[in-house]
Amino acid sequence: MRPLIIVAILVVIGLIVLRQAFYIVDETEQVIILRFNEVINTHQAPGLYIKAPFVDNVVTFDKRILRIDAPAASMPDKEKQNLIIDSYARYRIVDPVQFRKTLQTEINASSRLGDIVTSTLRDRVALRDRFEIIGSEPIVDEQGNPVEDDEGLPLFEGRNTRNEILDEVLAGVKQLTQEQDFGIEIIDVRMKRADFPASVTPSIYTRMRAERNRIATRFRAEGEEEDLKIRAVANRNREVILATADQESSEIRGKGEAEAIRILAEALNQDPEFFAFRRSLQAYTAFLGSQDKIVLSSEAEVFKYLINPE
Repeated sequence: MRPLIIVAILVVIGLIVLRQAFYIVDETEQVIILRFNEVINTHQAPGLYIKAPFVDNVVTFDKRILRIDAPAASMPDKEKQNLIIDSYARYRIVDPVQFRKTLQTEINASSRLGDIVTSTLRDRVALRDRFEIIGSEPIVDEQGNPVEDDEGLPLFEGRNTRNEILDEVLAGVKQLTQEQDFGIEIIDVRMKRADFPASVTPSIYTRMRAERNRIATRFRAEGEEEDLKIRAVANRNREVILATADQESSEIRGKGEAEAIRILAEALNQDPEFFAFRRSLQAYTAFLGSQDKIVLSSEAEVFKYLINPE
């Protein structure tokens, strides 16, 4: 029984020793081997390696591109207007020994590099105005007035100034990290957002409301002007139509009267005696049926057809 226990103890001790003697380097990792806190070896290629058990320590660092999210900071531009700028950077550990010596951990690297990125970005932002920082500027016409879209909002055109600022920041951060020799390579610096601080948000909303009211007032004025134009055109067309209709009716009435006179004249020329007889009948109808008393001679001209019908 005792030999089995001894064998089991030896097996366990052997497994522990083997576990301490071998280690695996992943393809996304790079390691340094420390012996009594001194670097004795480094490995960046993936594979299985051996070390002195219980003496050597394995410190692992990521070999991939790492990201630093710098805290959002208030930065004044060239016109002394504060902007809340949120940025980030990406880097890669190229010298793990120097990285451990200067920054030690990725957490420390994130804090230290975040401060460097923020400081460099602040210096560059102070040299530009907000349109250059945002990367756009309003489009103006030949008179210098801002051009607006169909909804009355100003139009902007893109510019490369934001990329220029970030390129300058990237160059500055690279220079600082190389001078301090952190054992890293800065890959990129980007700006996530650039916004006004919360303290000026009410004034921005007030200005936006004033702008929308100005646009609404302009639309109302344009609508009223268009209404007056349409009404003026309608009234003018109405007067023209009425005048034209009155003119045409007068012409038609005149032509009708002229035609009636012509027909009457032709009829009179054909039989003047019959016309005179008809006119006398019309005269009888006009005065004999009235209540007025008329005293005429029996030999009056109007009674000649009654006295002598033939």
